[in-house]
Amino acid sequence: MPVSELCFTPATDLVRMIRSKDVSVTEVMKAHLAQVDRVNPAVNAIVTYHPDQALDGARKADEAIARNEARGPLFGLPIAHKDLVLTKGVRTTYGSPIFRDFIPDQDELIVERLKKAGAISFGKTNVPEFGAGSQTFNPVFGATLNPYDTSRTCGGSSGGAAVALACGMLPIADGSDMGGSLRNPANFCNVVGLRCAPGRVPRWPSVNAWGKLSVQGPMARTVADAALMLSAIAGPDPRAPLAVREPGQTFALPLERDFTGTTVAWSMDFGGLPVDPEVTTAIEAGRGVFEDLGMAVKPGQPDFAEADEVFKTLRAWSFIQGYGDL
Repeated sequence: MPVSELCFTPATDLVRMIRSKDVSVTEVMKAHLAQVDRVNPAVNAIVTYHPDQALDGARKADEAIARNEARGPLFGLPIAHKDLVLTKGVRTTYGSPIFRDFIPDQDELIVERLKKAGAISFGKTNVPEFGAGSQTFNPVFGATLNPYDTSRTCGGSSGGAAVALACGMLPIADGSDMGGSLRNPANFCNVVGLRCAPGRVPRWPSVNAWGKLSVQGPMARTVADAALMLSAIAGPDPRAPLAVREPGQTFALPLERDFTGTTVAWSMDFGGLPVDPEVTTAIEAGRGVFEDLGMAVKPGQPDFAEADEVFKTLRAWSFIQGYGDL
């Protein structure tokens, strides 16, 4: 299979191909690293890069396959982590000069789970400074550019992850969302970003274990790939008090099932918030998809009149908790 095809093959298919030995983990990794070398200079999505470490991990994974010891739903998949999550032995800058040379001595829980699931990391994806804002630029690494039009924004704060996915540098990526940071860049880059309910993807360590404003979640190019990744990072953890007590494997179940009677709340403007007419048209066109699946689509008008002010207050409180001592 040509390199370009491997780089845009769905993660679900890559895992199947690796397990059936149609392709080696090393071949998959080399293809994605070549894509990074080819494309990343133009878009600046990957900001910390360890190709040799990734190739070593890929070779070890191939050796495990030879021993019939392949383990985990993401076995052999390349990944890079958002530069807001702790990665043991790998620089984590938060996009800030203050942490330009910070190297954590532990992995964050989401990184632990991705490793345990068999994913192999080759670096970090770009973010705005401290993840603040809906664009992706910072004084350490500069701006990440939209892959469809480099004169435009890629969104944020998971902009590096979204661009890397759109450009075929990654099959899956982790992200986080305080006020749209998984959804916004996914939208701008034509990929999938899922903001889960608080606790669905538990967080540890955390400066506020009870906080619900910011959550972590999967990013991918397809819904099925996002579900596959979620199956690996969701699930309870005794250190996270908000953790949902439901196994992540729930999300590995087939998506093709009977949704008849499932209720969907439908709002065109979230209770009066401004929405671009083109977005309204696209959302309305999608309504029929749910109805065709047999779902009961009902009007929903939540009251978000004060949502923006509430969000700004909670966000400020969150930043004080995380960075108030700097």
